[in-house]
Amino acid sequence: MKLSKILNHINYSELIGSTEKIVGGIEFDSRLVKPGFVFVAQKGVLSDGHKFIDKAIQNGATVVVCENLPAETAENITYVKVDDSNEILGKLASVFYDLPSSKLKVVGVTGTNGKTSIATLLYKMFLRLGYKTGLLSTISYRINEKEETASHTTPNALKIQQLLAEMVNAGCEYCFMEVSSHAVHQKRIAGIEFAGSIFTNITHDHLDYHKTFAEYIKAKKAFFDSLSTHAFAITNIDDKNGLVMLQNTLAKKITFSTRSMADFRCKVIENHFDGMLLNLDGSETWTRFVGKFNASNLLAVYTTAIQLGQNKEEVLTIISDLQPVQGRFETIRSLDGKLAIVDYAHTPDALKNVLGAITEIRTRNEKVITVVGAGGDRDKTKRPEMAHEAALASDKVILTSDNPRTENPAQIIKDMEAGIDAKFRNKVLSIENRREAIKTAAMLAQPGDIILIAGKGHENYQEVNGVKHHFDDKEEIENCFGINN
Repeated sequence: MKLSKILNHINYSELIGSTEKIVGGIEFDSRLVKPGFVFVAQKGVLSDGHKFIDKAIQNGATVVVCENLPAETAENITYVKVDDSNEILGKLASVFYDLPSSKLKVVGVTGTNGKTSIATLLYKMFLRLGYKTGLLSTISYRINEKEETASHTTPNALKIQQLLAEMVNAGCEYCFMEVSSHAVHQKRIAGIEFAGSIFTNITHDHLDYHKTFAEYIKAKKAFFDSLSTHAFAITNIDDKNGLVMLQNTLAKKITFSTRSMADFRCKVIENHFDGMLLNLDGSETWTRFVGKFNASNLLAVYTTAIQLGQNKEEVLTIISDLQPVQGRFETIRSLDGKLAIVDYAHTPDALKNVLGAITEIRTRNEKVITVVGAGGDRDKTKRPEMAHEAALASDKVILTSDNPRTENPAQIIKDMEAGIDAKFRNKVLSIENRREAIKTAAMLAQPGDIILIAGKGHENYQEVNGVKHHFDDKEEIENCFGINN
């Protein structure tokens, strides 16, 4: 594609050099640049791409897009000065890949909790409805049945456009994707034409990055503010910031709730460990999901499907047959009647929701034993809050390692211990080794007891000192239960 054609779609303040060059590719990593490529110099969180312009040119870049022009420009290189390289990368990639999002109905899901479940369930539903469909989630990127393990909740702008183009080439009509606050703030979703958006909730998380809760809300809201008049904006008004998301959006506004009046409503009629009976938009529907938070997720899925023109009865039939997403309230039963639940809950609110779901169903004749940790190199302020929530709703708590990354696991656990009230301290154990913590929970449990293993969910690794080792919570508890033996 000619550079002049690409530049017709973006705003730039200065241009040096020819626009008649043929663009062979786009890259923001100088190490991956090939001859004939455009190199986009981004100012990232950890490094500044402007420092690598010379390296990109050495590797064959013929066009450099940057916020600051170098003091000396190289001969035969075209320089394009822009205000925001992060935003421009997505727009350049979108044009280069022939505007793929304009040929798909792309729906983004944002919020602290529930993104993976909602996006994945929508993907599964639309496959069942007979559509070719794509998915961009925390767990994987999928194009129909083809799957690629995900590296981020929302990939970089270049990767997103590549994947959307692959979806178009594979005949997909829909793409459901998670949209993280990091992705919005870093303009990774620039260049995407969204058909709709869904807001789940916003609670304490990512303050290591956003610094304040107000900035975190602002990042989520920016996604809704960017929507066009042709899109729809679905929000959960059970969250106190649900209506905030709709304040400046041009999109069609739709609300859902499990507690109050809204455009779409859902009520839990019966709740068991093997599923729930819901009144969903006026129809009774049995589902294999557990807990009010999942009722809210399913309501979001239903609302979105209806907005996308699907038949109510077909949608309800599929909802009644959908399975929970991997690592989201995933249940494992031992031969002697112990119940283990593996869940990705890694924020105070998510942990509260999962324990709340257990409390709603339990008989009080059994113990709830919770194994939980907190990730290293992440928001430290949520650590004591998570421990507090665990102690509040459990009979026994085992604090352990999650992904310590480069931090000392013992220090992370100490940070968590600070959230334990004095009256709860006698029911809290601290076991740094996660495998031993899970084994201990299994040994302490009697038939009928419930073990919650929280924090890692679908993850099959543990990251220690920057190295990922194989570790799967579900495998570990199955070994303890003798299921894999």
